[in-house]
Amino acid sequence: MPIELLPETPSQTAGPYVHIGLALAAAGNPSRDQEIWNQMAKPGAPGEHITLIGQVYDGNGHLVRDSFLELWQADHEGCYDSAFDLEKPFNGFARTATTFDAGSEWSVQTIKPGVVLNAAGVAMAPHVNVSLFARGINIHLQTRLYFDDEAEVNAQDPVLNLIEQPQRRETLIAKRCELDGKTAYRFDIRIQGEGETVFFDF
Repeated sequence: MPIELLPETPSQTAGPYVHIGLALAAAGNPSRDQEIWNQMAKPGAPGEHITLIGQVYDGNGHLVRDSFLELWQADHEGCYDSAFDLEKPFNGFARTATTFDAGSEWSVQTIKPGVVLNAAGVAMAPHVNVSLFARGINIHLQTRLYFDDEAEVNAQDPVLNLIEQPQRRETLIAKRCELDGKTAYRFDIRIQGEGETVFFDF
């Protein structure tokens, strides 16, 4: 009996409907009791508490108001914890989304991660891994967020040093600022065009 070849299922981009299932508050829907959202660190979590904020821009410089982001990171000692539990004071994974209002910002409450050793035992600067989902993107984009007040370790980071042009490395550096009197870091993502963020093929 001949093997029947089935046609490939057509793909589609993640947005704008990803909000309905994964970013309920951003979509104007009631949240669930057990929700993975934008609070990685509760008040009792050890480490320096910070807020990550940013906006997402398309190739024309327009705000992308319905993008969805997933972020994961090490704790303040540079250790990853794969066991997610909403009852713990710190979980190294969060989801967030840009809003539909005029500012169209995303935000995450977390702690500043520590230095992480890669598989070869080489120290990597404190960083947060970021996945971006949005309209017009068939496969989510992967990037990293580094911190501008970690210049010494950033200069030695093996991943940042893979980027040959220094000005391109700057697209991965979050800028320290204040939000409501507390420490924050701004990380804007540009999908295309001038100042395009560096994305990685993992």
